[in-house]
Amino acid sequence: MRFLLRPAAAAICVSETVAAGVRAVGVEVVVIPNGVRVPEQVGVPAQPPEVLYVGRLSPEKNVDTLLEAVGDLNLVVAGDGPLRERVPNALGAVPHAEVERLLERASVVVAPCEREGFGLAAAEAMAFGRPVVAAAGGALLELVTDDETGLLVPPRDASALRAAVERLLADPALRQRLGNEAHTRARERFGWDGVIERTLEVYRRAAEA
Repeated sequence: MRFLLRPAAAAICVSETVAAGVRAVGVEVVVIPNGVRVPEQVGVPAQPPEVLYVGRLSPEKNVDTLLEAVGDLNLVVAGDGPLRERVPNALGAVPHAEVERLLERASVVVAPCEREGFGLAAAEAMAFGRPVVAAAGGALLELVTDDETGLLVPPRDASALRAAVERLLADPALRQRLGNEAHTRARERFGWDGVIERTLEVYRRAAEA
C-alpha cells in the first residue's frame, strides 16, 4: 500500500475505517465519503411493512445471521452471490433505480456486516429516510448513531438483530423519528454537491502543489 500510494499527490478514503489502515503505513489521506442521491421527498412505505437487505450474498456479509434473525419476516433481499441458493426469494442483482424503489417501499433496512469499508446501502437508506439496523463495527459505526439515525446491534447476534427490527416495526413513531434524522444527516454528509466540492478541492490543492 505504501509503495502504491506514496507517489500520489493526494489520497482519498471513503471512511475513517479505511483511512486508519492507510495511515498505519505512513500515508496521509483525506476522508470524503461516497456520495448518494438524497431525494427531497420519499413516498410512504409499503404495507405490510417490508424489511430490506441490499448487498452481496456471501459469508462475509453475515447473510446467515440475517436469515436466522429475520428470514421469516417480510424480508426483501436485493443481491447476488455464492449464498444465493440460501435465499430462494432473493431478487438478485438489480439496477440502481430498482434499489431506490425498494428503499422507498421499505420500513426498515438491515446492514448485518460489521466489516464494511463504507456501507453504501446504509447511506442510501438514510438518504431515503429509512432507519437502519446495523452491526456495530467497521464504517457502519460512522454512519449509524444508535437511537438517533438507527439501531446498532452486536455483530453476528441474530437475537439482537431480530429484537431491533421488531422494535422498529412495532413503533411507527420511532421509525419516523430515526428516519427523519437519518435523512438530515445524509443530506449534510453524503449529498453529491458537498462530496463533489470536497473532492475537487483535494484536486485543486494537489495541482497547486
